[in-house]
Amino acid sequence: MKLPKEITNGFLIFLGIGIYFLLMNVLGLADLFYLRTLNVFFIFYGVNRTMQMNLHEGESNFVFNAVSAMTTSVVGVSMSVFGLLVYSYARGGDAYVRTLSETFMFGGNPSVPTYCICLLFEGIASSVIVTLMMMLYWNNKYAAD
Repeated sequence: MKLPKEITNGFLIFLGIGIYFLLMNVLGLADLFYLRTLNVFFIFYGVNRTMQMNLHEGESNFVFNAVSAMTTSVVGVSMSVFGLLVYSYARGGDAYVRTLSETFMFGGNPSVPTYCICLLFEGIASSVIVTLMMMLYWNNKYAAD
């Protein structure tokens, strides 16, 4: 049984983001906010890969490709947030999240679920933006109606 390309590429997004953040943590760079924002490039990579695979398979329907791209990015972001949830509890739960929130946009003392839900919403918003940008980039590859 072959997994759909959206799940496979979403998993690649998850792996890229996970390895990137673990590497930043090991190198002591996890507190630098601007390095955290670079994870969007992994989403671009996964969505672009899905779009290329769709075009290679001859799929040129704009709506189908938009849904496929959005599915890829949402799968990757959801898996990444779930990975953060597990990692946060393994590192101490709410105490670990408090150290993250000091250098992030949260105020107060968010709990692990609150932190993850907020990141999920942020990730879905970035997924929509990345999908729209990639659809504009690949727009000339689709047949016009």
